[in-house]
Amino acid sequence: MRLTTKGRFAVTAMIDLALRHDSGPVTLAGISQRQHISLSYLEQLFGKLRRHEIVESVRGPGGGYNLARNAADVTVADIIIAVDEPLDATQCGGKGTCEGSKQPDGHCMTHELWSTLNQKMVEYLDSVSLQNLVDQQRVREAAPAVLRDRRTEAAPATPKGPNSVFNMASSSGQ
Repeated sequence: MRLTTKGRFAVTAMIDLALRHDSGPVTLAGISQRQHISLSYLEQLFGKLRRHEIVESVRGPGGGYNLARNAADVTVADIIIAVDEPLDATQCGGKGTCEGSKQPDGHCMTHELWSTLNQKMVEYLDSVSLQNLVDQQRVREAAPAVLRDRRTEAAPATPKGPNSVFNMASSSGQ
């Protein structure tokens, strides 16, 4: 499977939105700036997400987008399917006849392999909620501060005296 930029950007934008939804509507301009995604591209993606009732728009001053459902009820598969991202690894594109197939059933020799992969990908993406991704992101954002604190605590004290055996002899007056 090849996940295109459309699916990646949609998931990234939805994580950004979900991280900030408690503060009120989130603007596409803000998401665009934070995630370095074209505003016009986000407008297209969010139009599709709105039609699939994953987000809702709020008009007027202070407007933007909110989640239309709880983040725990939105899966990555929902997001990718909403933006029309194909989830098909077969050569036939799900049409049932593989290009150049010489098999009586019209499928190539690896059709079942790729069909099973499609099924597993959808199952996996359907098992990951937007809330899972938000929680992971919050842990990632908090981790560097924790690591910095640990490094500071574990760092050896800086010696106040000479930093070499040769300097030590000369500073002790010998």
